[in-house]
Amino acid sequence: MHELSIAQSVVDAVCEHAGDRRVHSVRVAVGALCAVIPDSMLFCFELVTVGTVAEGARLDIETPAGVGQCRDCGAEFALSDPILLCSCGSADVEVRSGRELRIVSMEVS
Repeated sequence: MHELSIAQSVVDAVCEHAGDRRVHSVRVAVGALCAVIPDSMLFCFELVTVGTVAEGARLDIETPAGVGQCRDCGAEFALSDPILLCSCGSADVEVRSGRELRIVSMEVS
């Protein structure tokens, strides 16, 4: 369950930036191609915030869709899984989005 280590990294970063301020919410972008299960991440986030300034904080997860662009024909297309293959038959595909894993914002007081 890699969601636990991802949640721990998010909480570590958020708590470091928050200092002594209370964290009320955290918004993260986790791309559709990252193979992260949102419900598992929510559960893990709740576990790892215990005893921190982020305890009780809400985790909002954005899931940017996967988008690829073929380097051969130039077509841009949706990627629903990590198999990178253009309809033209080329496997020379650049992933434009869907692999994001970042903290977007946090609300503190």
